[in-house]
Amino acid sequence: MKNKTLIWIVALAGFIAGGYGLWDRLANGHVNAAYGSYVPWGLWVAEYTYFIGLSAGAFLLSTLVYVFNVRRLEKVGKLALLVALVTLFAAMFLIFLDLGHPERAWKLMFSTNFSSIMGWMIWLYTAYFILLLVEFWFALRGDLAEWSTRSALARFLTFGRRDTSAVALAADRRTLRTLGSIGVPLAIAFHGGVGALFGVLGSRPYWNSGLTPIVFLVGALLSGGALLTFVTALFDPNRGTEEHRDLVLFLGKIVLGLLAFDVLLEWADYSISYYASIPAHVDALRLVLFGPYWWVFWVVHLGLGVIIPAYLLIVGRRSLRNVAAAGFLIAVTFIAVRLNILIPALVTPELEGLEQAFSGPGLTFAYFPSLTEWLLGLWAASLAVLVFLAGLRWLPILTQPKEVA
Repeated sequence: MKNKTLIWIVALAGFIAGGYGLWDRLANGHVNAAYGSYVPWGLWVAEYTYFIGLSAGAFLLSTLVYVFNVRRLEKVGKLALLVALVTLFAAMFLIFLDLGHPERAWKLMFSTNFSSIMGWMIWLYTAYFILLLVEFWFALRGDLAEWSTRSALARFLTFGRRDTSAVALAADRRTLRTLGSIGVPLAIAFHGGVGALFGVLGSRPYWNSGLTPIVFLVGALLSGGALLTFVTALFDPNRGTEEHRDLVLFLGKIVLGLLAFDVLLEWADYSISYYASIPAHVDALRLVLFGPYWWVFWVVHLGLGVIIPAYLLIVGRRSLRNVAAAGFLIAVTFIAVRLNILIPALVTPELEGLEQAFSGPGLTFAYFPSLTEWLLGLWAASLAVLVFLAGLRWLPILTQPKEVA
């Protein structure tokens, strides 16, 4: 209870403090953002890819329950879907405000260029969001029907379907399996599409690789799985029981395997690029490893996001607290991975001498997020946490799953 209260307080404080960033963006547009003509994407795009990864990863792990019938993870199914929804909302809100003219976003759908990956992504996102909402409702429907006798909200959300018989619950389960089966390739396509959006840009050699979509997908599974491990450890109603401990430790094993795979991909990508020493490829990589923000890679990502969690998951693998702490560290520090993918490629001039060719507002390759960018990012993250906490409070997320024959 104390932990939940503390999270409510921290999230509310972030929401209030970050409100200035939201006001500044709405009132002044992009004037107080640090990006410009040469560096057109900044912190908000990095956070967008971060939250999208959390959503895709959490959703794909939910399919272990609803598609592949992994009974050991039955209790985290609804929790995973809630995490996927709130992080998707945060991602979409950030990328919406990053647009120069967000009021024209509808044109992406109704004037789609299907030869563009970005054009496909708007349709994939829409399909994923609708599918996620429908699957979330079917996962909750039986519990909402039971709650309808004492909760007006639950009664409204049942939309008249209050049958809790074994036949109705079995039908819900079959629907969930169908929706989850559709969602697996959809989630892979839309988050792989985010990686492909970077990977196809030949003008940015640091991104231009067939490995980029795979790196994004594995990173999504790792960060989403780590976040799910942490929230399961913290919010599961069976905390303190041996069953809860076993569940969290099992999730920790999954996260450890994903962490090892993610590190292997990163090593392959970095070592081959660095060994080849092709200037167009290695300049951005040198910025990651030895540039002015070297500590983002070595301290935040490698130290706090890989070495310490790996130690906790291997040496302290029998401790629920250690596994939960590892999940928290991986999930929170994974924003460093997204920043190290996005920013170094943009601050590396595409042509030698371009940084001296022109001068003026926005014509610089130096970038560090402004206060407005940090505060709006804080606001979006805090809002996602508040929506998550509200979902736990007013929806039957943590109720025991019904046994269905």
